[in-house]
Amino acid sequence: MEDVLVPIALFAMIAAIVIAPRYLKSQERQKMADTLRAAIERGQPLPPEVVDAMSKDVKTPPSPQRDLRTGIIWLGVAVGFAAMGVAIGFEEPDATMPMIGVACFPGFIGLAFIVMSLVAKDRR
Repeated sequence: MEDVLVPIALFAMIAAIVIAPRYLKSQERQKMADTLRAAIERGQPLPPEVVDAMSKDVKTPPSPQRDLRTGIIWLGVAVGFAAMGVAIGFEEPDATMPMIGVACFPGFIGLAFIVMSLVAKDRR
């Protein structure tokens, strides 16, 4: 039974991580639309800023500080994988090096974000 539940749980978790934020964002937009509809029905004027905010997806532009923050988070993930490899290594010595290898992927992503933040600071 475990052999079936673990993969199902893994894929369900990945699906939930992707689907849940999108669902919550759509619910938030629906509530905002309902609020605007009620305001229009009552005859209240709508400021152009509200209409602009509803019509486009607002994302913050990339910045050196945001890249640095993202890089530090990715480095933290890498350190977590490496620490898990060392901890597992006490019971299964052959598991340490593969886990450190897995930790290299988020580690290098983190280093790339940190380098991008430093390069972007020099250009400003």
